[in-house]
Amino acid sequence: MNLLISNDDGVNAPGIIALARELSQVATVRVSAPDRDHSGASNSLTLDRPLRPTFLENGFACIDGTPTDCVHLGVTSLFDLEFERVVSGINSHANLGDDVIYSGTVAAATEGRFLAEPAIAVSLVNAGNHHYDSAAKVISTLLTELDHLSVGPRTILNINVPDRPYEDIKGFQVTRLGHRARGGEPEMMVDPRGKDRYWIAAAGEGDDAGEGTDFHAVANGYVSITPIHIDMTRYDAISDVNRWLEGMK
Repeated sequence: MNLLISNDDGVNAPGIIALARELSQVATVRVSAPDRDHSGASNSLTLDRPLRPTFLENGFACIDGTPTDCVHLGVTSLFDLEFERVVSGINSHANLGDDVIYSGTVAAATEGRFLAEPAIAVSLVNAGNHHYDSAAKVISTLLTELDHLSVGPRTILNINVPDRPYEDIKGFQVTRLGHRARGGEPEMMVDPRGKDRYWIAAAGEGDDAGEGTDFHAVANGYVSITPIHIDMTRYDAISDVNRWLEGMK
């Protein structure tokens, strides 16, 4: 396997170091990641300036851009390898439910959607124990035991791992995305020059978080695996919109 690893927490984040170390035992690995934290960057590309890659002593490519930039350059330009799959992570916190809309971790995986094998986004549902080694082992196990997984074109596997020792993980569950409740109001503050500033509040708690969801799986000690894709068309609403348009004069 030739794997491209990226993330949104930055090239020196503990999660990506643990992931690269573990996966290098089962695959040929290259790393292309942002030079700083880009959490919440979603699928943004840098289009207003050129990007500057820097190669660190450990061989990681450090990019002054977004997670999507990093994977785009990693797949097309930086390495003399034909990659089969992108693995993004290990994110320092959960990417459950609506989080995938904003997640730079999921966005990095999404940029690998054209490769031969399904891209993987992996996140640690952090409870303060920082078991990145467990999440890395989960991905290594899946890659070596599942071999080729046919899940259709342009599919991403969004994986969330409980923050516990690997031997304490109860197993794997295939889940759907749950939904969070609305987040809190942004906190307003005044800077030293008297200007208003707003700090975005934390995401809401799980609202649709019952059995079968990613929230429920990790809360009960299971690895959650959710197949997602980027076709955002709501097919069951097409006929309704057509009828609505037919009524227009």
